[in-house]
Amino acid sequence: MLPDRLQALLPQRLDMLRRATGLPVVFGGAVTPGRDLLLSSFQGTRGTSLHGLRVGTGRGLGGTAIAMGTAVRVNDYASTRAITHEFDQMVVVDERLTSVFAYPVTVRGTVHGVLYGAVRGQATVGDRAIRMAGAIAQGFAQDLDMPSIHTQAALRELAEVAKLVGDPVLRERLRKVHQNLGGEAPVSVPTGLTPRELDTLRLAAVGASNREIAAELGLSTETVKAYLRGAMRKLGVHNRTAAVHAARSTGAF
Repeated sequence: MLPDRLQALLPQRLDMLRRATGLPVVFGGAVTPGRDLLLSSFQGTRGTSLHGLRVGTGRGLGGTAIAMGTAVRVNDYASTRAITHEFDQMVVVDERLTSVFAYPVTVRGTVHGVLYGAVRGQATVGDRAIRMAGAIAQGFAQDLDMPSIHTQAALRELAEVAKLVGDPVLRERLRKVHQNLGGEAPVSVPTGLTPRELDTLRLAAVGASNREIAAELGLSTETVKAYLRGAMRKLGVHNRTAAVHAARSTGAF
């Protein structure tokens, strides 16, 4: 089920969000069948008051993001009139969060999860952090919309079985079943990426420029370009966007 897959991938995506934006606090959760947001994964929080919190559609910051289907940011959570305030005890008093954003993870027009980023004190969440969060949310949604690794393996096996069937009528029926379940069999992508090549691709996946990747990893921009070229060569593609998609298809990140 999609909520289960989202929950499983969420900690990794939050780690990407925190590293890409430099925000001290990130958290998130999946939207339940009843359309409540259930907060389940946290980095940088001080206590546990947000753990397991249910946020109804239209309530608080996350519920507003679900209702609107777009990112919502407030510079001062405690004083803003743009949201309801039934969660102030947890957000403002317990966690002392000030500037906060909520970014929905939308798959085929439906919000299935929300990513949050926040700061404490006088600082505010900037536009760059919102852009990075958007790239991560978009990539997250694409991953959720892809068949699972097990489904991909089953599709490949079904395609191979269909090739071995001698009866043309049965072979055509199997081909149609294969197509209905997922289209063409997934292309096998070579592995062998080095840890640094994976690091550069992960940051490229969230929209970071070569200069931003270099600053994050403590490298020169030329070295970053070399890692990206190496990854593209190993993955058999010709641009960084294709390399990101190919690496994701292997489950590398």
